[in-house]
Amino acid sequence: MTRVLIVDDHAVVRSGLKLVLESDARIEPVGEAGNARDAIFEARSLKPDVILLDVVMPDQSGLDIIPTLLHENPDTKILVLSMQDDPRYVREAFEAGASGYVLKEAADSEVVTAVREVAGGGRYVDPELGARLVAAESAERKRAEEDPLSEREGEVLRLLALGHTNQEIAKQLYISVRTAETHRAHIMQKLRLSSRAELVRYALDRGLLEDH
Repeated sequence: MTRVLIVDDHAVVRSGLKLVLESDARIEPVGEAGNARDAIFEARSLKPDVILLDVVMPDQSGLDIIPTLLHENPDTKILVLSMQDDPRYVREAFEAGASGYVLKEAADSEVVTAVREVAGGGRYVDPELGARLVAAESAERKRAEEDPLSEREGEVLRLLALGHTNQEIAKQLYISVRTAETHRAHIMQKLRLSSRAELVRYALDRGLLEDH
């Protein structure tokens, strides 16, 4: 039997989720909580197998308490339940330690499937969200391959190519000279350049010296 703690700040949502979970004989809702503080207390007391956790709550974000919940209950799995369909939230949830992410608008059967999946040691992501997450990560990798420099390094590169010294760059960007020198070293290393002439050529090829 999979024991589930339901955490959501709306009583009607908790009641609906309880009915959904009770439709599967292998799942037992053992408790409820309406805010982050109560969620931590109930998890500590009940030791559930799965915590069905809302993201948006009045006192604290559900994502913020995941580390605390897992620290106190290392064998418990966290299944995030959210209205947020942005892939960034999915990434943040998994980085915090969640095992699954399901949308509130999901079909009843999908919520049950998600609970069973994470309870069994697997990971679950809403199918549509999963596809969008993969696409977003692919786009990020492509951008990194096309331009390996950070935004700050791009600024330093442009100023270097315009002929500014490390001291002048430091003054313009409100950073220390040592930091400017470090950025310059990282830029040369990342782009595999060995001279200012190569650096200027790279900046020109990328159009970094235009419209400034």
